[in-house]
Amino acid sequence: MTDVAQRSRLRAGDLLPVGTVGLRSRRVRAALSMLGVAIGISAVVAVLGITRSSQADLLARIDRLGTNLLTVANGRSFGGGQEVPLPQTAAATIARVDGVLGTAPTAALPGVTATRSDLIQPQRGGSAAVRATDPTLLPTLDGHLAGGVFLNEATMQYPTAVLGYKAAETLGIADLAGDPRIAINGHMYTVVGILEHFELAPEIDGSVLIGFPVAAAQFDYDGHPTRIYVRAQTDRTLEVRGLLARATSPTAPEQVNVSRPSETLTARLAAADAGTALFLGLGAVALFVGGIGIANVMVISVLERRGEIGLRRALGATRTHVAVQFLIESVLLGAAGGLLGLLAGAAITRGLAYQRGWQPLIPPEAMGLGLAGAVVIGALAGLYPALRAARLAPTDALRST
Repeated sequence: MTDVAQRSRLRAGDLLPVGTVGLRSRRVRAALSMLGVAIGISAVVAVLGITRSSQADLLARIDRLGTNLLTVANGRSFGGGQEVPLPQTAAATIARVDGVLGTAPTAALPGVTATRSDLIQPQRGGSAAVRATDPTLLPTLDGHLAGGVFLNEATMQYPTAVLGYKAAETLGIADLAGDPRIAINGHMYTVVGILEHFELAPEIDGSVLIGFPVAAAQFDYDGHPTRIYVRAQTDRTLEVRGLLARATSPTAPEQVNVSRPSETLTARLAAADAGTALFLGLGAVALFVGGIGIANVMVISVLERRGEIGLRRALGATRTHVAVQFLIESVLLGAAGGLLGLLAGAAITRGLAYQRGWQPLIPPEAMGLGLAGAVVIGALAGLYPALRAARLAPTDALRST
């Protein structure tokens, strides 16, 4: 009895050599089995890493740009009919609201377009919209110039223009060398400045900016702003936002649109989260398919190694020993695939973050849970083959050789 007990004993040091017999003898098959799990884990890690990196970058941009910028724009009359212009005094009355740090009125000029030359027809492309504004726009938006100067009290009286970032690209003006000029409805304007990109005011990016006085003189501007930018005290932004409509139009506040541009960026976080859930689902499907692949390989391995199983049983190995051998093999397949997936996911995250200029951030929980998930998948995939191998009778197994 003692001899049988000693013969049936499986030491912990024997588990790894015994459990890797199949992996070492069938390396290509093992590598292909690991690949399915690796793809699933790399997808999960990469999705979480890329999402965390992009969200961190977006939040940093929101903080840098400020969440205290508000816009007041034209609304529509009751029933959504005709557009209602803002009062001419709207910017001045808004500036008196408690908590407002600065205002900047602008006005879109319908039918007024800018082209590189007066010989170019706007309908043929290469034209940009024109907006009237004043010197308060740049400090209110916390904007910066890529070159030149912005409009001031003197230059806004004359045919001078400042180009938004995209408007400059559209008109083919990269710098101010040679004092470039543009045509605005047949009038020649000297370009005195080019703006850098405005994250929170894309309409400015695509516009050519001129002064209110020259807009009134040459294009019959009637003095009604179409959009007013408002910079509020950060801790009072929501309070100020609730006061702007009535301050703009006391008699019809419902006809005024008040928005917070930073909310557009924040909404992208929710959209990113929705996309993340979708890709995580695809990663889970890939992981599930990888688990099925391991299960198939292990079932085939049991059928091919019936003679080995019968011989081990005949030499004293118990059903538990046989089951443990095949279970360890499947767990190792899952763990190896998981490690490969972690490395691939981290590499994908770092590569894309470097390309986009983000700081690569890989959640530690993604690494830990990814490896744990791979091990669990491997164990579940190998459970049935291991039990099947354990149920083989030694005589039947040896007879099949």
